[in-house]
Formats: sequence, C-alpha cells, structure tokens
Amino acid sequence: MIMSALEQELRAKVQPTEGPFGLIIAPSRELAHQTYEVIEFYTDHLAEYHREFPKLRSVLTIGGLSTGTQAMAIKKGCHMVVATPGRLNDLLNKKKMSLAQCQVLVLDEADRMIDLGFEEEIRNTLDHYRGALGLSLLWHPVFFTHSLGRAFLLAPLTVRGQRQTLLFSATMPKKIQDFAKTALVDAVVINVGRAGAANLDVIQEVEYVKQEAKLVYLLKCLQKTPPPVLIFCENKSDVDDVHEYLLLKAVEVVAIHGGLDQEERHEAIRSFKEGSKDVLIGTDVASKGLDFPAIQHVINFDMPKEIENYVHRIGRTGRCGRTGVATTFVNKNQDETILLDLKALLLEAGQHVAWHPKRVVKSWEVPPFLMQLDSAAGGREEEEIGGVKGCAYCGGLGHRISDCPKLETTRQKTTSATKVPSYAVLGGGGEEWGGKPSKRSDWWMICVVIAAR
Repeated sequence: MIMSALEQELRAKVQPTEGPFGLIIAPSRELAHQTYEVIEFYTDHLAEYHREFPKLRSVLTIGGLSTGTQAMAIKKGCHMVVATPGRLNDLLNKKKMSLAQCQVLVLDEADRMIDLGFEEEIRNTLDHYRGALGLSLLWHPVFFTHSLGRAFLLAPLTVRGQRQTLLFSATMPKKIQDFAKTALVDAVVINVGRAGAANLDVIQEVEYVKQEAKLVYLLKCLQKTPPPVLIFCENKSDVDDVHEYLLLKAVEVVAIHGGLDQEERHEAIRSFKEGSKDVLIGTDVASKGLDFPAIQHVINFDMPKEIENYVHRIGRTGRCGRTGVATTFVNKNQDETILLDLKALLLEAGQHVAWHPKRVVKSWEVPPFLMQLDSAAGGREEEEIGGVKGCAYCGGLGHRISDCPKLETTRQKTTSATKVPSYAVLGGGGEEWGGKPSKRSDWWMICVVIAAR
C-alpha cells in the first residue's frame, strides 16, 4: 500500500482534498495507533534515506481525539488513513472524507470487528466505495487468515480503477465467513496453517487454581520467566483488582481497558513497549493485533469464554521465531464446553499441561481433570463433516455446532432485538400508535398485558 501511494505521489503530487489512496480499518484504537506508527516509521525512513522520495502523509482517525483536527489533516490531502469503524463512518457521513480515490482497503482483525457489532459500519464503508467508484467496479478481494503472525505487505493494484480488499485475522469463525461471502466477490482465502490453531512456538500450561487463590498464585507465575509479561482478565474490575494488588507488591505494572482515557491507554502501552514497565494487565482489547517486542510470558488470569479469544491471547508471545510460555488459570467456574475446546487445542498442538493441586503429572501426560471431560458427541467432534472439524460456527474443536455456546448467545441477542412488545401489537386504537383510542376496551387490554408482565 505504501509503494502504491508512493507511485501515485511521484506521478502527480497530492493536492488539498485529494486522497486517501489506501485505508486500513482496525477494531481498537490501540491497534489503529500501532498500525499508524508502523506506517510513519516506513514513510519517514523512505524520505530520509531516499531524498528523491517525498514524505507520504498518513492520518490517524480514531475516537478520543479531536474530530476537527483529523478532518483538517484529511482536507490538506493525504495518502493513507488508519481508522476505527466508528470515527471513520462519522467522517464519511459528514462528507469530511471521500473514498473516490481509495484503491486499497484493509480490514485488520476482521472477525473482531464483526463480533464487536461493527458489521453495519463496515458495510456502510463499502457502500461509500460503491457510490464513489460505481457499481460496475471490478473487485479483486483477498481474504487472509494468519495464525503465525501478522503481515502488512500489500500488493499494489495492476488494473487502473480497481480496488483490492484484504482481511487479516488469526481465526475464521462462521460469522466472518458469511460476511466475506456477502461483502466480497470471488474472494481468495489464504490459510497459513489451520485457521484458529494455536501457535506451536508457545508452550501452553494450564493450572487448576481456586478463585480465591488466584492473586496469590499469580505472583508465583510471574517468576517463571523474565519480563515482559502480559496478563489478561475477562472484565475491567478484575484488571483493576490485579493492578492494585501487584502495585502493592512493588511490581512495575500498568493496566489498559476500555474504561480508561485514551491518553492513559497510550501511555500504558508506550511505557510497556519501552521497557520501563515489566507487566501489562488488560482485557481482550490488548489480545488482538497488538505487537509487543519479545513477550516472554502470557498469563490468562481468567479463561476466556470463547476459544478463539484464547488463541489470540497466547499469540502475543512466541512471535518472530521465538518461543514463549502461556499459563492459564482454570477452575470449576469455567463452562465445560470451553474446557473441551481447550483440551482439543492442546492435543492438536502436541503440547503439555501442568497440573497444580495435589499431584505433579509428568510432562508428557495430559492432566486428569481435562481427560475426564467427555463431550456430548462422544469424541466424534474430531471427525470431519463436510470438511469441517469440531464446530462450524466458532471453530472450537471440542464440540459441535449443536452445542455451541457462542451460537446460542447470538440467537438470544437476535431474538431479543427483534421481539415486538405485545402491548404495542394489542393497542390498535386511534389513527396511529400513540393516538387517542377509539374504544375503552383497547386501553383495558393494554393495562392487562402490562400488569401481567
């Protein structure tokens, strides 16, 4: 994408209100900011070491920063934009940004954006492309799932007026597959390994720890490896509790979650990357896409509710050919389905689990508490049905789609969103709802329904 923008600049300098030629959309502000820093690094070095090359202009458009400042930077003319879905749609709907010249579209962590409910914003962005370039535009999209790391080498277009769409993700659940089928034309799927598989360079260890003993045992786990260490919690309150506890124990630690100000989140990530802090605690906002140098150890203080989030979390270590350690705390509070998925993932990776409570299991053994779990399919979930192992919806290997908790949660949300209140249906009086009823009986029926609720 950078080389394509450089070619455009050398042919004709970007004028005010022109651009962008490339657009990258990320699900979180932190990931967008990281991508923006990488682009700035490359463009700065291009201009510094090759004096015949101009400095390419990129703009970061995310929430938490001034909309006016971002709009002014785009109005001056830019080559590339890195954005989060919400702020991007705000600028597009207010006509402060145009995609008429944009030829490269990258959806990074596409599955995360769909899970967070940004599907409508993504489709709205695609509609702006159609409006700018015409419905007869020939697309050549590429769907890229990457389980071993992240790549941002984007091939420039060879056909004039053609847009290329690339989607990057380490997992490929059913929902993102359906989105790709409806949003893209003749998509090319590139898998590096099995989509959703764990990184083989990560040693996975699972510890059975009672809920009340987690904080104390966490200190012991921090001694397994030297820093830097990442700790993941399921919710903001747990992040705050662990952060406070480690500060009292004189650990150099910072925290990040959605409840903090944008400046606090940027400062936490900056200090952790620079090495002034040894430990970073966060929710899943830090699990997808963020690249930290040489993470030695990832600790799952809470086992995530979906196995794909587990894969993303442990993928923060064991990068660039290095090995890493991932320790996960589990206990009776975990749903059996996620433990079955974890068991299948460990067996697939050929890695070992540590057993904490009363006996030490040899390194080649699988712990009894996981081996004793039996799925409803009686072990047949490992068989391929239609070329798919395990669950076709979430990608978990320990259950079938009929027992998928994620699918059930999605169904419940869809049902609650489409459910029509019965008292609105029974109203019936007047010219329209809210008008004066024509009969007393209508009001009586409404009161009965409301009272029954």
